[in-house]
Amino acid sequence: MVDQFSRCELIFGKEAIEKLKNTKIAIFGIGGVGGYVCEALARSGVSSFVLVDDDKVCVSNINRQIIATFDSIDKYKVDCMKDRILSINPNANVEIHKCFFMPSNQDDFDFKSFDYVIDAIDTVTAKIALVLKCNESKTPIISAMGAGNKINPTMLRVSDIYDTKVDPLSKVMRTELKKRRIKKLKVVYSIEKPLKPKIEDYNEEANKLDTRDNTKRRSTPGSNAFVPSTMGLIIASEVIKDLTNIRNDAPGV
Repeated sequence: MVDQFSRCELIFGKEAIEKLKNTKIAIFGIGGVGGYVCEALARSGVSSFVLVDDDKVCVSNINRQIIATFDSIDKYKVDCMKDRILSINPNANVEIHKCFFMPSNQDDFDFKSFDYVIDAIDTVTAKIALVLKCNESKTPIISAMGAGNKINPTMLRVSDIYDTKVDPLSKVMRTELKKRRIKKLKVVYSIEKPLKPKIEDYNEEANKLDTRDNTKRRSTPGSNAFVPSTMGLIIASEVIKDLTNIRNDAPGV
């Protein structure tokens, strides 16, 4: 019978589609990267999601986030993404958490129940905590590195964190994970050097404290519709390939 996943089944096979249907994936961060991860996974047949984000859609999200429109402003991102997933697959199970993942609430999540975790958050403290919890529970994880201030999606790469270069966030993560004796972490990162924002005083609150981890906020990065989305789609493809063991990579990749 033809359904919304029939074309996926032609290339993945019936067994893979059935596995994806019974796979539970947690996505932490439903923004420019995480939203496209959800979109691609939902359209690939994944039917069980855990969405974690405390943020609401704002007007500055519209340039790059798949759930962001003028109709969704001031709505929780997890609510918007849940509605979108269910519009693609009404039979999906979508669990939402309106919170920002941090060490203080990490025990609220049962990582052993997840088949895969996607890290699409941008706070180092939270990213480290997420990696440590996945390492502890032996749950596969893939992390998004820096997508801000970059304009060339062809410079995105899939790599282990210890093989990354150029990207500033990757450098910080390498250092912190090495301290914690984490031996590997699959990431998607860019070898493009970040551009300098052209409007120096855009973020008026850049020097205020971020209440999430009591550190100074970074200056708001420039972004666009094509780098975060491509990163999200690459992450989704890696998750699908890892779960189904179906790969068609170029030699040496």
